[in-house]
Amino acid sequence: MVQCEKFEYDVLVIGAGGAGLRAAIEASSANVKVGLVCKSLLGKAHTVMAEGGMAAAMANVDQRDDWKVHFADTMRGGQYNNNYRMAQLHAQEAPLRVRELEEWGAVFDRTKDSGLISQRNFGGHKFPRLAHVGDRTGLELIRTLQDHGIHQGIEIHQEHTVADLIKEGDRVVGAVGYDRERGRFKLFQAKAVILATGGTGRAFKISSNSWEYTGDGHALAYHAGADLIDMECIQFHPTGMVWPLSVRGILVTEGVRGEGGVLRNNEGKRFMFDDIPDLYTHQTADNEEEGWRYTQNDRDARRPPELLTRDHVSRCIMREVREGRGTPHGGVFLDISWIAEKLPNAEEHIKRKLPSMYHQFKQLANVDITKEPMEVGPTTHYTMGGIRVDAESQMSTVPGLFAAGECAAGLHGANRLGGNSLSDLIVFGKRAGEYAANFSQEHGPSTINQTQVDEVIQRALAPVEREGGELPYAIQAELQEKMQDLVGIVRREEEMQQALDIISELK
Repeated sequence: MVQCEKFEYDVLVIGAGGAGLRAAIEASSANVKVGLVCKSLLGKAHTVMAEGGMAAAMANVDQRDDWKVHFADTMRGGQYNNNYRMAQLHAQEAPLRVRELEEWGAVFDRTKDSGLISQRNFGGHKFPRLAHVGDRTGLELIRTLQDHGIHQGIEIHQEHTVADLIKEGDRVVGAVGYDRERGRFKLFQAKAVILATGGTGRAFKISSNSWEYTGDGHALAYHAGADLIDMECIQFHPTGMVWPLSVRGILVTEGVRGEGGVLRNNEGKRFMFDDIPDLYTHQTADNEEEGWRYTQNDRDARRPPELLTRDHVSRCIMREVREGRGTPHGGVFLDISWIAEKLPNAEEHIKRKLPSMYHQFKQLANVDITKEPMEVGPTTHYTMGGIRVDAESQMSTVPGLFAAGECAAGLHGANRLGGNSLSDLIVFGKRAGEYAANFSQEHGPSTINQTQVDEVIQRALAPVEREGGELPYAIQAELQEKMQDLVGIVRREEEMQQALDIISELK
């Protein structure tokens, strides 16, 4: 029998991104013992790659904004496939969570006149709503939560992979994982477990997601008997880098368009004016500015068509490429340099508002975005589907198993609005931590079935103990290739059936 070091906690959090850190902080504040397991080093979670901002109806820039408008935008963006109660809680509590981060030391950009937290426009949001730190908002979120959380007495296990969850009857009572650097197995016994493991984007070849996004939490929950919902709902962010090939898929933040960036085809035309959904062309009788008014002759409207929802913009870009109006490398042009016509200090303005984007294109593509357009195209970005959770408590259909963040489903429906992910992490991360702590206090110590533990270890070791077999990376590469080709932005029945057959062969 393989030796397995044992740890006991009241609450075990799997994942140390925004949702996992916020859940661990909240649980520890209830004076329960908390353990935190993460695949990478602490502070390196995929949340740091979120750039544009976190959506919260604080009305700092436009006083007409409130939680009801945010709620309506979220529901409309999700094609009304959302869990409406989650959308309501998110819209109501997001401003509280953002101000809490500020109290914990987050350094948000400020408005010039009032000094309040500044907010920018973003796709699908009626009013400027995203609190931001330049284009490095996710990094500031992680930094703030990490700096606050390390004083809470949380035990952290870095560079560990969780192989499976352990159950006692219907209830989840722990997890088995291994230290990747040392190859040692560990048993984490817990009264409640929170999954905060992110998404599944690495199933596709072109993705903005980091290496960790391999659907671990979805698989753990599914094998434990939890419901998964909306798994067909994958978001393709309209703007990822397309050249050079070595960096294809890396995110180009929606903040570029929020700051005035426009999309053009190879003819120099702003093609987004060609396909405006009827939903967005209404205008109010009394005040034209209150409506979302887009016309070919009204290019200075408050809400440019580049800031329509991500699914719509992605489809429009793919239309231009398919019909031969794309860039030399299969994308379209995203241009922020044109604002030099409007601002005398445009170069410094762009560098101040979009510092990461400036350096990203300068270093990786030798493009100066203050003087020339970027080449962009859709990239796999976000998994709306995931673990079914109770809106209030974030508990799954399996007792003792909670989920928050991207691996949990319901809030975003069929399509997530930009900026809703970061506020999702802190709103529902807090709720998951609070209710998991309550669950652990209400339920007594659990017992661990050693047979289950041994079986998990045997499954984990099986690939390295057998002779022969295929290289896992080759299987993953083929999976990514076929998912990209057959289950991408536009899906057809015959291609999806072909993908199912290929996945069966890979298994």
